Amino acid sequence: MKRPLLNCDIGESFGAWSMGLDEQVMPLIDCANIACGFHAGDPGIMRRTVALAVRHGVRIGAHPAYPDLAGFGRRSMACSAQEIEDLVLYQLGALEAMCRAEGTQVRYVKPHGALYNDMMADPLRLAAVMRAVRAYDAQLPLMLMATADTSASRALAAEHGLNLWFEAFADRAYEPDGQLVSRRLPGAVHHEPAQVVAQALGLARGEPLLTRDGSALRLQVDTLCVHGDNPASVAAVRQIRQALDGLPA
Repeated sequence: MKRPLLNCDIGESFGAWSMGLDEQVMPLIDCANIACGFHAGDPGIMRRTVALAVRHGVRIGAHPAYPDLAGFGRRSMACSAQEIEDLVLYQLGALEAMCRAEGTQVRYVKPHGALYNDMMADPLRLAAVMRAVRAYDAQLPLMLMATADTSASRALAAEHGLNLWFEAFADRAYEPDGQLVSRRLPGAVHHEPAQVVAQALGLARGEPLLTRDGSALRLQVDTLCVHGDNPASVAAVRQIRQALDGLPA
């Protein structure tokens, strides 16, 4: 396996409300999933985050979501397939404008929150997201969750002529089929930095991880999702970065 890229959800402040330690985590990651204003972010935050990514040589990805600022994009919405296609396109265009202003461009797409979860569970919603990416730029990779069986997602991407990046999560617990354990259940999120670092390195090496029922799950991943929400999480990302840099490229 090649060394996975580190990606992080970023640019999620809004107006006077600040979220995340973007300045600290940006130098440690490869890919910045920048909020596009629907679940978080605003024009000023978006442009400043793009400029920060450019300064550190980090790839910029669009992080589109349902139009749900109050719920941080974590609530499913009764959007039609056409509405999903349109709202993803709209957010891609907004972030691309900020990228052009800063002399760069959007390099990939990773949907956020409930939209991400819904498209992983519903092929019609996933197809709508794929149509939006294809209509915008078919060369942009679409980031999806790595699961035990990715054949259906790969087949749908092939129909749309898209490339996929499969991601795993360093700080989340897994079900046997490769789905994330629901946040409503205890132990769904790993908070101990040593556990987060160990899971990230295991995934990077292609080692199986233990699922919620104790079975072994092996995932093929192109990228690892990390978080920079607080000093402890940034410290874990720093350790992951150092460890990954020691692996073969």
